[in-house]
Amino acid sequence: MDLKDVKSPQDIKHCSLEELNRLASQVRETIIGQVSKHGGHLASSLGVVELTLALHYVFNAPEDKIVWDVGHQAYVHKLLTGRYDRFGTLRQPGGISGFLKRNESEYDCFGAGHATTSISAALGFAVARNHQGRNNNVVAVIGDGSMTGGMAYEALNNAGLSKQNMTIILNDNKMSIAPNVGGFSKYLNRVISDPMYNKMRSDLDRVMKRLPGVLGSRFRDLFLQVETAAKNAVKPGTFFEDLGIRYFGPIDGHDINELIMILERVKSQPGPCIVHVLTEKGRGLDAAEKNPTKFHGCGPFDPESGLPLAPGSKCPSLTSVFGETLLELAKKDNRIIGITAAMPTGCGLDIVAKQLCP
Repeated sequence: MDLKDVKSPQDIKHCSLEELNRLASQVRETIIGQVSKHGGHLASSLGVVELTLALHYVFNAPEDKIVWDVGHQAYVHKLLTGRYDRFGTLRQPGGISGFLKRNESEYDCFGAGHATTSISAALGFAVARNHQGRNNNVVAVIGDGSMTGGMAYEALNNAGLSKQNMTIILNDNKMSIAPNVGGFSKYLNRVISDPMYNKMRSDLDRVMKRLPGVLGSRFRDLFLQVETAAKNAVKPGTFFEDLGIRYFGPIDGHDINELIMILERVKSQPGPCIVHVLTEKGRGLDAAEKNPTKFHGCGPFDPESGLPLAPGSKCPSLTSVFGETLLELAKKDNRIIGITAAMPTGCGLDIVAKQLCP
């Protein structure tokens, strides 16, 4: 199957693993080709190609709700949801949006342009689903950068308390949180997500509760301690488990087969679950892999060399004007303080930091 033939996620449901990997390559080529001409958010979308394919392979959007945090990493999602023919208009006047937009597609269930919102929004979708007596799946995708925001932790706390059936995908680009911990972790993920293991776990829990006196509770506590110890030996998910959210990961975010297997198993688990996925920002473009910050949001560039194309005008960018102006003001007034939400380059504060914060 070719990417141009994908009119909806249903079209990839019967693809083989080989076909899915071929689609992943075509998606990367398409995104790089478009952004190199007109600019846009590149590194983040290149990092979630396999993850997005796996999500749409396993879940049934738009009935199942997939909520993207910020939305700048959703170019792949747009290509798989009937917008391939319009992708050349991305971020152009009269074209499709660079973010999620509810009036653009039924697959964009939540419009976003700000960080840390996806878990809260997904929890709202899950509560509404239950009120309506429906049984669709709800998925929140959030990047590790967005996990620095307080709203995400409020949502995690509420999700753990409410016990809503929902899946949270923590897209970790390896710039924070946890390293890949190898083969034993992968094996443990397969065990704890296996339906037979979880049925045995539930049956054993019921039996131990029926044992007389304190004997049952002691056996139950011992079993849970052994399971927790095994997880803690290789997994960084204790924090989420303590909040009442089952943790699975870390998972190789570029292994479609592994992603599909875990997502298929996790979506049937009761209560909230979090799947920790390790990805590489800029995957598939050497320049973006080496400098993901530069290619987070970029202007037109040469896809072969990664070098920016000469602008048609010598006018400076708004970002550089803001940064230079603030720098001059700060040199004269030491009361000026610059605050940025973890992206100094994107708002020009890197210019100030280099001069005044060596």
